[in-house]
Amino acid sequence: MRYLPLAFDLRNRPCLIVGGGTIATRKARLLSKAEARLLVVAPDITDELRQLVMGSGGEYIVGTYRKELLDRAEIVVAATADENVNAQVSKDARARRLPVNVVDSPALCTFTFPSIVERGPLSVGISSGGSAPVLTRMLRAQIETLLSPGLGLIAELAGRMRDKVKAALPEAQRKDFWHWVFNGPIVGEIERGHKNEAERLLLDELQRWEHRPAPSGEVYLVGGGPGDPDLLTFRALRLMQQADVVLYDRLVSTDVLELVRRDAERIYVGKMKQFHSVPQDDINQLLVDLAKEGKKVLRLKGGDPFMFGRGGEEIDKLAEAGIPFQVVPGITAAIGCSAYSGIPLTHRDHAQSVRFITGHLKQGELVLPWQELIVKSQTLVFYMGLTGLPTISEKLIAHGMDADTPAALVEKGTTRDQRVIVGTLGTLPALAETHKVEAPALTIIGGVVKLRESLGWYQ
Repeated sequence: MRYLPLAFDLRNRPCLIVGGGTIATRKARLLSKAEARLLVVAPDITDELRQLVMGSGGEYIVGTYRKELLDRAEIVVAATADENVNAQVSKDARARRLPVNVVDSPALCTFTFPSIVERGPLSVGISSGGSAPVLTRMLRAQIETLLSPGLGLIAELAGRMRDKVKAALPEAQRKDFWHWVFNGPIVGEIERGHKNEAERLLLDELQRWEHRPAPSGEVYLVGGGPGDPDLLTFRALRLMQQADVVLYDRLVSTDVLELVRRDAERIYVGKMKQFHSVPQDDINQLLVDLAKEGKKVLRLKGGDPFMFGRGGEEIDKLAEAGIPFQVVPGITAAIGCSAYSGIPLTHRDHAQSVRFITGHLKQGELVLPWQELIVKSQTLVFYMGLTGLPTISEKLIAHGMDADTPAALVEKGTTRDQRVIVGTLGTLPALAETHKVEAPALTIIGGVVKLRESLGWYQ
């Protein structure tokens, strides 16, 4: 994201527009809606632009651009047909650190105008940073059909009542109260044109909320899946948007984390090789403490929380403390990575069973029932086994598995950075070194790996 969407208060602020044609007029319409004071310089301007200038209490200067005009501006728009003039305006504005927009020239802009959907004080801006204006207009048209015309009146009511609600309710309750307002009968009254009735309902409900007991906290133990945000469940996404604070680990992808409520507090509790940023016992206690403060706590884990994710330990502590919790399963790494790499974990001709194995134990030692793993027509999937891959290969071969057994490493599975390294049980450790494979990486061993050549689909 190159351009950060921001909302500027332009009321009675001087905005310089260089140019007087139809494009300059379009920009002036938007600035006028924001109640900006227009300063326009051009040899001639359209009748509509002249009216917009007069209506804003601004000024029209007949002539050509000169940089001294920037002394009177807080925002600058260059909308002439002369590319050299536009480039000069951009250069001069940048030198003075003034926000500048040059129409149809993203490289010369420090801000762009989004396509806007308006509902009273509520506005939705869609921007491509100037790269695809037609696409943004198409999206705007789609959003227009989705948003009720009454949303503006609802937003105005919320604005009038905001201070009263803030004074009446503690922070932990306010978000839930507004959630009730925007999803309850008040919306229906507004859409029927009953503004007074809607306000009365809000005030009556506010009185009831004032006498409610303080809200209790809750913990959401949510599986974030293997990385691709499209693999999240609807329930996971809904709870991610409700949480007040999120505790997340290293295996949660950036794309998934971006879907958490923007204003939620974020606490990183991930673990890296030979380094624990927060000990597990401290994580467990932190979940309890935050919930006791009345907060909705999201414990977001990569994959599935009950698949080598220590989710059981965390909810055990919550249950002991009497903290309510929910568990939302996620697509575990073995399922996601195998699907995206084109390696089915079971297949009638190759594997009738599959075994999920952790690549390290609680004490940090790789002690496994190796003989039990040497089973014909079985797929082995090792989680967190990259560091121990040489030992895994050596032990399996020593206990009777053929060194030529097909094997694969799936690095950063289901994400745009996914890599699949295919070899054999005997060659995979060396391939991992050669290709500099990094965690998170999943190891798949068995005849099903041969199918990737024909079934691989995700690149």
